[in-house]
Amino acid sequence: MKLGLFGGSFDPVHLGHLLVAQAAIEELQLDRLFLIPAAQSPFKPENMPAPATERTRLLRLALAGRTNCEVDDQEIKRGGVSYTIDTLRDYARRFPHTQLLYLIGADNVANLPKWRDAEELAKMTEFVAIPRPGEPVASFPQPFRGQTLRGFPFGVSSSQIRLRVKTGLPIDHLVPAAVAEAIGNYRLYL
Repeated sequence: MKLGLFGGSFDPVHLGHLLVAQAAIEELQLDRLFLIPAAQSPFKPENMPAPATERTRLLRLALAGRTNCEVDDQEIKRGGVSYTIDTLRDYARRFPHTQLLYLIGADNVANLPKWRDAEELAKMTEFVAIPRPGEPVASFPQPFRGQTLRGFPFGVSSSQIRLRVKTGLPIDHLVPAAVAEAIGNYRLYL
């Protein structure tokens, strides 16, 4: 069995995330993809994301009806700083004979040696770089193994969406309709 793990702040989830999810399922021939919202990024301690309950709710809305994707809120439940190694250890324990593929933004590839317990992390998973349109993908540093996702690059970021909401610009072309409606109803990112 092949499981994909897609971590991030998802603040908010957008169509780029969903296109990456679909490309990963198809290209990597995943049996299942778990989207894992982080409680707090260790590399962005100054960033205060939207409340975890709201980010998780938006993810669930975005994935409604999809049978091959699932939200895993274990990092939210753990609280504090989210470390990928803790999540991978949990998956390795729960799915001992499964290939784990961890999706990572291509801009983070060069920093993998700085991640907590990097040597163990490199042994536990193969990384899959998610390129941004027009940006080169760094080579995976030793001892990390990886490949690059080819399909559906989409030049949008969560920070752009937050700024559009704050300035009163529409986002309905960048996020699923249910997510746009929930952001408006809960007055997120204002």
